Amino acid sequence: MYDMSTRRRALALVAQGRSLNSVSQQTGISRAAIRSWQQRLEPLPRMTSPDPGPPADNQAYSYLLGLYLGDGCISGHPRSGGYYLRIACADAWPGLIQECGETIAKVRPGIGVYNLQKVGYTMVTSYSRHWPALFPQHGPGKKHERAIALEPWQQAIVDTHPWDFIRGLIHSDGCRITNWTTRVVLGEQKRYEYPRYFFTNLSGDIIRLFTSTLDKVGVDWKQANSRNISIARKASVALMDPHVGPKH
Repeated sequence: MYDMSTRRRALALVAQGRSLNSVSQQTGISRAAIRSWQQRLEPLPRMTSPDPGPPADNQAYSYLLGLYLGDGCISGHPRSGGYYLRIACADAWPGLIQECGETIAKVRPGIGVYNLQKVGYTMVTSYSRHWPALFPQHGPGKKHERAIALEPWQQAIVDTHPWDFIRGLIHSDGCRITNWTTRVVLGEQKRYEYPRYFFTNLSGDIIRLFTSTLDKVGVDWKQANSRNISIARKASVALMDPHVGPKH
């Protein structure tokens, strides 16, 4: 059913230290099949670099995880065996660009962080051998074309710091806007404004991670369509504002 390149790609992910469950969710291949390939094929060497251990700052990591799931990617260096973490930030939000770089430095103190200017956006970039271990959602292809699920240790961090995760997702793939409407009151037409939050993502799995976290903090939301979540109730917007607020 699977050709040799597919089998070796799955085993390469396991060799990076990924769990069978994580590789199975990402590739769509059963754990039993991957386990059997481990026994039948020549094993690939595991990464020899030290285990990076947990993030240095869990609160910063929860925010960075949201940014990564929204507008981030990890790509390998062709010669060194290391990886680049890249977070795309629109140039319209210089505060976001700065906070993204500062957050990466909190998660991995002492690591280099630099900005690459693109057309209309900045790619906040950092190099390390450990990014796939810290972001096991990394894999070939686009996020919305593969399964995305948090590892238990990641979910524990999000459960402890849910607002930072929500803020990261909003700051990457969301926004806070002000809508308006008009009503006739006592014969006079008046304008009313009301803020709301939107979150947009092509991945149903990432949408569910976002909405399940909203549920845990008591925020009401509505799904406008398969890719858009709206938060418009006055009480929920008021709950979001101190923790998220508009991008800057």
